Amino acid sequence: MHNMDERKGFRSNLGFLMAAIGSAVGLGNIWGFPFKMGRGGGFAFLLLYLLLTAVCGFVLLLSELALGRMTSSNGVMAYGAVSRRFRWVGWVTPVTAVLILSFYSALGGYCVKYLVLNVGSLLGAPWGAAGRDGATIFASLIGNQAESVIYGMIFLLLNLLIVMGGVSGGIERFCTVGMPALFVMLVIVIIRSCTLPGAAAGLRFMYAPNFEPLRQNFLDVLKTAGGQVFFSLSLAVGTMVTYGSYTDRRQSLTKNAAVIAACGALVGLLAGMAVLPAAFATGAPMEAMGGPDLLFITLQNVFGKMGPAGPIFGILFYALVTLAAASSSVSLLEVPVAYLTDRSRLLGRGDRRRRYTLWATLVAAVLCAVTCADGLGTNGLWVPFQRFFAGAERLPVFCESWLSFLDMIAEGLLMPLCGLLTCVMVGWDLGPDAIRREVELHGNRFASYGFYRFCVRYVTPLLMLFILWGQLKNFFGF
Repeated sequence: MHNMDERKGFRSNLGFLMAAIGSAVGLGNIWGFPFKMGRGGGFAFLLLYLLLTAVCGFVLLLSELALGRMTSSNGVMAYGAVSRRFRWVGWVTPVTAVLILSFYSALGGYCVKYLVLNVGSLLGAPWGAAGRDGATIFASLIGNQAESVIYGMIFLLLNLLIVMGGVSGGIERFCTVGMPALFVMLVIVIIRSCTLPGAAAGLRFMYAPNFEPLRQNFLDVLKTAGGQVFFSLSLAVGTMVTYGSYTDRRQSLTKNAAVIAACGALVGLLAGMAVLPAAFATGAPMEAMGGPDLLFITLQNVFGKMGPAGPIFGILFYALVTLAAASSSVSLLEVPVAYLTDRSRLLGRGDRRRRYTLWATLVAAVLCAVTCADGLGTNGLWVPFQRFFAGAERLPVFCESWLSFLDMIAEGLLMPLCGLLTCVMVGWDLGPDAIRREVELHGNRFASYGFYRFCVRYVTPLLMLFILWGQLKNFFGF
């Protein structure tokens, strides 16, 4: 009989950290952090973001890593192993992961396309971006359904190949090379962005103390910063539970959680320094600091104005974003694959990782193809509930496109709900002492236990509830 002891984890703690940081450092950091900082008032947003990373991000991250390691199980089975009442919450994780992977791959496909465009510009090829406005390029891409679908599938194929390679041979190997490369590329882009004429205004916006947004709109800034912490650390989607199950019991979970949370925050700050000074230097309005406009229009225009060096920095930036997106999306694909392979082992059927990776990818591919063909709502595809609100003055956000609809279900509802229920389960059903025992294995210290216990029981659930309310308010417009 095959059993769970056959599970193969990360070869080293460094490999685990690179994979976990890679999961956290996705589009949520490279793209989401700069535009949310722009909308949240710069320094005021940063202040709350760092505070919430400590009292919310670290606490939930540590809880998930400990749940995974103490049960040696995937997201679905881990919840069932520690609580009868909250067993069903585990089933939320693979569903959420596949939904996010679907629209994430559509955006990843756009990144691959822009990488190809900038290579074309460098080579002087007719299929390059030279001489074309960013808005024109993007409109042409999302309007071409076949091309969008092809690039989305290319991105998904990359994920399929990495995850098929296994935890150590695929994910760990990819992230151990990819994360240092990502940091190097990010630093190069930052140097160029911060040396553009007028870039200093962007740096002042980020770092010069300004508390006015907190006085004017404290709850909105708090909601935005809380949402960014939550989504940028890959929380409540099963990833960190799954990765935690692959870690060595001798490693310090508190140190690992602190390093992952700190690196997530650091990359967000670096992404802000790569994007906001460049956006300010070109006079991009704040309205352009959101949605796909920032990544695929504003920044492409920045590279277009850099002269002969523009395509080089365009290649570096879009390679960076593609790499960041892939390191996150492979962790999303691993969530359902881990459940299916663990279940197969328990039933005595062997590993079957390759088969289950293919199945999970095919499900995501169908939804990805629909999202790509929809073209962010520009191609006239039917979107669920759109007709229901047909007579309304303005459609709710989740009815605007397939991407918004999938995003609403996954990030708007399931993720914050799962995060909230995880805190309630750990704080009041399982008990924080169970996490303490796991963390303190092999003589590891848990110096912050008092802080952790108070937060997981009271502070973090309240913040999760607030984030859930903020997400629903954003998507439904009430």
